[in-house]
Amino acid sequence: MKECMIRLNKANDVEEFVRAAQRCEFEIHLIYQHLFIDGKSILGVFALLTKDMTVAYLGEDPIFERVLQKYAVA
Repeated sequence: MKECMIRLNKANDVEEFVRAAQRCEFEIHLIYQHLFIDGKSILGVFALLTKDMTVAYLGEDPIFERVLQKYAVA
């Protein structure tokens, strides 16, 4: 399982993330404290707007990973 810490600050960030996630054939989960959110659910991802969250996924997709790098928290 791969993990990456990200932060989405604007509605456009959420839309870009979900669009990239939806094209992946593998599951993508967002984890924030005790919450586990489906990374392909736009409403679920909006619930974590401006939070530092962990993205957990199995699989590889260069476009999705490029989006993750764009929003990665250092």
